[in-house]
Amino acid sequence: QDLPQPVKRYLRYTGSIGKPKVKNFKIEFVGKIRKDEQSEWMPFTSEQYNFMGTPSRLFFMKAEMKGLPVAGYHSFINGDAFMDIRLLSLFRVQYQDGKEMDLSETVTFFNDMCCMAPATLIDKRIKWLETDNNRVRASFTNNNISISAWLYFNEKGELINFISEDRYSADAGKQLPWSTPLKDYQEINGYKLVGNAETIYSYPDRDLSYGIFKLSSIEYNIRVLD
Repeated sequence: QDLPQPVKRYLRYTGSIGKPKVKNFKIEFVGKIRKDEQSEWMPFTSEQYNFMGTPSRLFFMKAEMKGLPVAGYHSFINGDAFMDIRLLSLFRVQYQDGKEMDLSETVTFFNDMCCMAPATLIDKRIKWLETDNNRVRASFTNNNISISAWLYFNEKGELINFISEDRYSADAGKQLPWSTPLKDYQEINGYKLVGNAETIYSYPDRDLSYGIFKLSSIEYNIRVLD
C-alpha cells in the first residue's frame, strides 16, 4: 500500500501480486560485452544467483575473446564485492575489489531486484524518495552502504530504464551515470519480465554501451542445499 503508484502498476503488470515472496532467484543470460569502443564485442553466456535475506549476488560468465575462452566471476555478499576475470580460466586479466566495487555492486544488486525480481520491491531496505509522473527515485541501503536510482516507467506499467549515479567506472576512475534501458517484455514462469537489456555508462561527451543482455531463463525460490 505504501508503494508509489508507478511501482504498484509495475507489480500488477508483471504479475507479481499474489505470488510467493521471493527469497532467491537464478538468472541465465546470453549476450555480448566489451571494455570500450575500441574493443571487440565478446559473446558470453552467464548464470547468476541472488539471495535476498543476506543480500548476495554470485555471477558466473563464460565469454570468448579472439577465439580464446574467458571466465568471469563477480561476488557480492552483504556489501563485500570483488570481480575476477581470467583468460583460459587461469591467467588473471582483471581484478577489482574495495569500497568502489562494494558500492557499484550494491547498485547492481538493486538493479537486479528492480528489473528481474519486481516482487522484491516490497523490501524494507528500499526507501521511496520522490515521484515525478512516470519516474520514481528510490534508495537501497544494506550494511551501511546506501545507493539511489531513478526508475522510469511507461504508460503500460513497464520499467523501461534504471539510472544511478552511484556506480564507478574503472576506466574513468570515478562515478558516472549508469543506465540499463529495458525492452521486449515477455511471459516467463508466470511473470511478464524484460526480454532484452543494455548497460551504459554516460561520459561527459558520449554514452558507452558495453553490455547487451538477453534473458534466457529465470527461476524464483530455487531449492538451495545446505
